[in-house]
Amino acid sequence: MKIAIIADSTCDLPSEYLQEYQIEVFPFTVTFNNTDYLDGINLTTEELYQAMKEGHHPKTAQVNPMLMKESFLNHARKGEACIYVAFSGAMSGTYQTSLLMAAEVKEEYPDFEIEIIDSRAGSLASGLVILKAAQMARAGKDKDEIVRFITQQTRHMEHIFTVDSLETLYRGGRLNRTGLLIGNILNIKPVLHLENGRIGLLGMVRGKKRALEKILDLMEERCAQAKSQIIGIAHAADLDMALKLKALIEERFGFTDFIINMIGSVLGAHIGIGGIGVFFANEVYA
Repeated sequence: MKIAIIADSTCDLPSEYLQEYQIEVFPFTVTFNNTDYLDGINLTTEELYQAMKEGHHPKTAQVNPMLMKESFLNHARKGEACIYVAFSGAMSGTYQTSLLMAAEVKEEYPDFEIEIIDSRAGSLASGLVILKAAQMARAGKDKDEIVRFITQQTRHMEHIFTVDSLETLYRGGRLNRTGLLIGNILNIKPVLHLENGRIGLLGMVRGKKRALEKILDLMEERCAQAKSQIIGIAHAADLDMALKLKALIEERFGFTDFIINMIGSVLGAHIGIGGIGVFFANEVYA
């Protein structure tokens, strides 16, 4: 039985991986200038960041439920199994909605095999797990083995990142206006992570150089030293900084396999231009 691996557009995997491993992607909706766009379909990440540079403040919405249902129906009709690894359920309703859509399809096709897993993650933290799952599916691993891997590995993915502006934290209610003004004057950069699927503040430092140093120190504390693991680096329109971070990681830890990509439209709309993050496992499963 063919196993379809499904992601959504928050996974930030480069298109060549999606195409090579036939990973299906559910697009989130991004809205600005009174227009709705499907992330990655009629809106590229570059276009999103350009709009932000022009002063737009995009909003995002979860994957269209009917799009998910039609996909599940299509696989059910073909007798294919599905594994959908969803964006963090703590930050989006997409995971819960997908469960409802799958239940509706199973009413019509009770033998339809589908597993939906809350990644409790976003960007390349989920993307790296999805890539490995797709590789396992291509290698002929059975569904239960792939699901077991995803369930285990998603619990051990780390997201350590910084944003270029405190405006994101201010708009999200994590920083008051006084803190915003003082932070901007002092060039304060927050260092953040995901904990139980939600963004948490690890600390604040002055300047992006110190922010990168803090990221590396946290990586040293948390990263599994399995040289086989792929390290993800995602950036919000700052490739030079991503390459600098890659070089620092290579020098300090000796990792050689990296995936570097832009932070996609959905997360980029909330993080803002200039953000950068590293994604890795604190334990590595098969």
